[in-house]
Amino acid sequence: MSRFEEQITVDVPVRVAYDRWTRFEDFPSFMDGVKSVEQLDDKTLRWTASVAGVTKTWTAEIVDQVPDTRIAWKSVEGAENAGAVLFEADRSGHTKITLRIDVEPDGATESIGDALRLVQRRVKGDLERFKDLVERTGEGVEGWRGVIRGDEVRPDSVDAPTASAPRR
Repeated sequence: MSRFEEQITVDVPVRVAYDRWTRFEDFPSFMDGVKSVEQLDDKTLRWTASVAGVTKTWTAEIVDQVPDTRIAWKSVEGAENAGAVLFEADRSGHTKITLRIDVEPDGATESIGDALRLVQRRVKGDLERFKDLVERTGEGVEGWRGVIRGDEVRPDSVDAPTASAPRR
């Protein structure tokens, strides 16, 4: 399994960045190769993406989610991957976002791409496009403010001082 990590600072408060990121079905607007993300329930996402020119689908489960702090996932069916996105407020009111992704290359084409760090460049580009999106349109976008810890899902978290917005 290969690990990729990239960071970026966005010029919005942590809540704005986090709320925008929880709009999973919007991922194709900034993630290169992602064709669709369908939210099946609070924890489960079905992805369709082009990987090394091949369309792949997989189902991922959110295993840990804390508002304004962290979202972690792992695939449970299809293309093997896992990761986390971390949100950290800085003193100036900006947000540092760290995206960590573990992927298992499938076959020779993906292994060659892995060696050339194509995935690393894609992740970096995705974060840059997210920065542009959230800085341009972030205010006023409500996100999901619940907490997920393993099998426990709390849609209306005590960590979230305002009402929970539906993800869909």
